[in-house]
Amino acid sequence: MLKYIARKIVAMIPKIIVISLIIFFALQALPGDPISRSVSPDTWAKMTPEQLEALRESLGLNKPLVVQYFSWAGKLLKGDFGYSLSKGTNIREMLAGRLPYTIELAIWGVLFANLFGMFFGFIAAIRKNRPVDYGLTTLSILGISVPDFFFGIVFILFFALTLKVLPTGGRMSAGETGAFSRVKYLVLPVLTLSISLLATMTRYTRGSMLDVLNKDYIKTARSKGLGEFKVNVKHAFRNALTPIMVLLCFRLPMLVSGTVVVESVYNYPGMGSMILDAISSGDMPVVMITTMIVAIVTLVASNLVDIFTALLDPRVRLD
Repeated sequence: MLKYIARKIVAMIPKIIVISLIIFFALQALPGDPISRSVSPDTWAKMTPEQLEALRESLGLNKPLVVQYFSWAGKLLKGDFGYSLSKGTNIREMLAGRLPYTIELAIWGVLFANLFGMFFGFIAAIRKNRPVDYGLTTLSILGISVPDFFFGIVFILFFALTLKVLPTGGRMSAGETGAFSRVKYLVLPVLTLSISLLATMTRYTRGSMLDVLNKDYIKTARSKGLGEFKVNVKHAFRNALTPIMVLLCFRLPMLVSGTVVVESVYNYPGMGSMILDAISSGDMPVVMITTMIVAIVTLVASNLVDIFTALLDPRVRLD
């Protein structure tokens, strides 16, 4: 098993190189000048050609693209992510200030959605074609169909403005430093983030469980006199986890950038709003770094799918 994991890790290296090449040259091919996208129109109009050339030279934008790529990749390996063109701030410091907030929000949202989603899906499957199944299925379809921002607006109107029991947004009030002081700021964003994820997990778990419950080995287990609880949990649910793990692992990229809408609705200072601001201002260094991080996390998630599948299903060959 360790050799299998090692091969997966080694195989990621050329993929990461290809991803970095695609990201770099694709963003370079975008229309417009990187400098014109990072300064205001008034400042751009007042700058002389000499000033523009000096700025390009200071940022390394006048060098050939191949040279720019190797310079960018070499700095990444050293942990130097460069500076934001629009704000002039060190990107590593920007990530250090934003990424923990997004990870905190996403972890709570993913945990809540996955635990309850698998539980509801399990209940819906073993109670197929009963009122509880119809009810959970209806709620799941509603959760998948309605966009996150709508739930966010409704929650703000009801819990924050009408009942006034929770804040409308932000992460922490001025002067507050304790860990528990920010819990009330997480309730609505986590709830909003969880709804569509929970609905998807419920539907996915229900479908996977129903597929397994129709297998011959489940019928055999029942014919041997095993209890219904043991059949459903030990034999059915364990085997149903294999396709569910695919969905679980591919939610990892959300830990970096999958909370853009929720962060915008609640004015939450995380990675999502940072990426949105960088794209709006044409801040290519920030866009490249954040896109690279998301791509690497997605690649890691893809490999985790294979590893967890091998752990859960002994039929998978590891050699």
